[in-house]
Amino acid sequence: MKAKGLPELEASSVSELEALVRHHNRLYWDDDAPELTDPEFDRLVRRLREVAPASPALDELGASRFGEAVVHDVPMLSLDKCYGDDELADWLSDFDGRVVVSPKFDGVAASLRYDEEGQLALAATRGDGVTGDDITRNVREIADVPRRLKVKPAAPIEVRGEVFLRLSVFERHKDRFSNPRNLAAGAIKQKDPKKSAEIGLSFAAYEVFGLDAPTEHDKIDWLARAGFAPIERRVVEKSEALAVYRELAARRASLDYEIDGVVMKADRVDEQRRLGATSHHPRFALAYKFQGDTGTSRLREIEWSVSRTGAVTPVAIVDPVALSGVLVSRASLHHPGYVAKLGLSLGAEVELTRRGGVIPNVERVTKPGDRPVVVPDRCPSCGAELVPKGDFLLCARPDQCRAARVGQLAHFVSVIEMEGYGDRMLGELYDRELARTPVELFSLTAAQLLTIPRVGDKLANKLVAEAEAAKQVRLEDLLRSLGIDELGRHVAKVLTREVGGLDAILAATKEQLAAIHGIGEIIAASVADGLAAQRPTIDALRRVMTIEEARRAPPAEGPLAGLSFVFTGKLARHKRDEAQATVQRLGGLTPDTVSKTTSYLVVGDDKSDGKQSSKEKAARKLIAAGGGLKVISEGEFEQMTNVH
Repeated sequence: MKAKGLPELEASSVSELEALVRHHNRLYWDDDAPELTDPEFDRLVRRLREVAPASPALDELGASRFGEAVVHDVPMLSLDKCYGDDELADWLSDFDGRVVVSPKFDGVAASLRYDEEGQLALAATRGDGVTGDDITRNVREIADVPRRLKVKPAAPIEVRGEVFLRLSVFERHKDRFSNPRNLAAGAIKQKDPKKSAEIGLSFAAYEVFGLDAPTEHDKIDWLARAGFAPIERRVVEKSEALAVYRELAARRASLDYEIDGVVMKADRVDEQRRLGATSHHPRFALAYKFQGDTGTSRLREIEWSVSRTGAVTPVAIVDPVALSGVLVSRASLHHPGYVAKLGLSLGAEVELTRRGGVIPNVERVTKPGDRPVVVPDRCPSCGAELVPKGDFLLCARPDQCRAARVGQLAHFVSVIEMEGYGDRMLGELYDRELARTPVELFSLTAAQLLTIPRVGDKLANKLVAEAEAAKQVRLEDLLRSLGIDELGRHVAKVLTREVGGLDAILAATKEQLAAIHGIGEIIAASVADGLAAQRPTIDALRRVMTIEEARRAPPAEGPLAGLSFVFTGKLARHKRDEAQATVQRLGGLTPDTVSKTTSYLVVGDDKSDGKQSSKEKAARKLIAAGGGLKVISEGEFEQMTNVH
């Protein structure tokens, strides 16, 4: 049946169009009772996009955006991994309070956004942590995911969890698929939602953003009350965490879902905020992974290598032993402090494990050897003095050290994807003084390359062509290629998206970088100092490379251009998405969280409890520290925008 008034769309107001889009979107996806044909609904959406391209209603559509890119409001970071009891003990000592322990589901991480009415508005995969893919229409078919929350949130929230397949369900698919995780990953991106639903996916919710809760276990309790399937969890004292890990590991085979470890989180949210996060993982959470195959061997010698940063790391050379189907003769020893901690001696019998089924690692000594391990006091590459720094030893002259310099070149060509420039080739180029810096790689000629042993005309021309092709580089790849601590893939994406071009990034202060969500003070300091130290290299590369900078949208125009508004509490006279649309229409920004760059925090007038939300507490803290942010009422917001 056709909606009344559809032919008169041209005369409809924005609010009327948004109401129509939401109504018919809900009829199609939630009630399975569409009143419009697909072309009619498309016409409705096109009209709203024409008159209000920033309308939040457009972000709530189901099928129209399936598979499209979704930028996460808060980056979906990885978890730091732990493989030993001592590592766990070190992490536990970093915070106060209890620990929440739960299974680590082996599935596909997903983000679900609910509006202030508790309606599922958007679902996305983790992707690269910054940008994922829209999977809304398939997530709506998962029985564990409520389309409408049983508990109405005070504001829009985001729920994160794992899409997985129960082993009992996988039984009927195992003849056609290798494992539950791969089937879950394929099903959640299935183009036909009915086929996705037929697989029988499940969802485990383990995190919620936008909820003002003092502890992690309060958040998990809220998720259960809101309609999500409860997940197994234990809230224990830190002294009990290891025992719970071992208990879960012992029950692993009896569970109806695959787990590859145990997740631990600091229970107190204030401690989580204090610990913060790196560019890779939150410091308040840890995944204690289950071990791979274990075996014993004899330690023959320790090889000392030098990384591109100048850190000298030990590698155990052992008698070959089969672990997880692979013959292992080399194993990680991490750093000199680990060698001392194990009490290693040459000739010792040692226990080895392929951690996570991948990295061979020396775990402990089962029988002492007869010769002491001699820790070097000079760099094994250049002979410079080794400087102790905690458990590590650092070459005092990494800028003059062959191993470190070749390592830097290897990192550069790896990120820039210059094929053919392996370690041996780069070592030859360095020794012959043909290329000792990244920029010198671009001036190499075929004649110069032919002077290197085993390099013929074909390979020489190929290497020159690779260098020529690599002169066209994306800004985020150039940033990563510099090898600056903390400036990895995630931080590079954030910088190019939030700061802009290379000049803007180089000009940004530590304070400006620290104010960006997902960066923080520690990462900001490392990035700013690293870029300053690498400025000569950057300037040299700019002269020979063409840097592709992301096209940024032109600055918004309007009376609120350059201003940002964050909303908290329930608005008395407006829906939050309508207020946000007003700000966007007037040229302003509407981020979800309070930061140093926030201009105004709008507190809804419909606040009956009188308590400060987490956003308001954060704003007051920034103001007390001298920030320019202002807290305003809903009425003051109306006066600024002339909306009543």
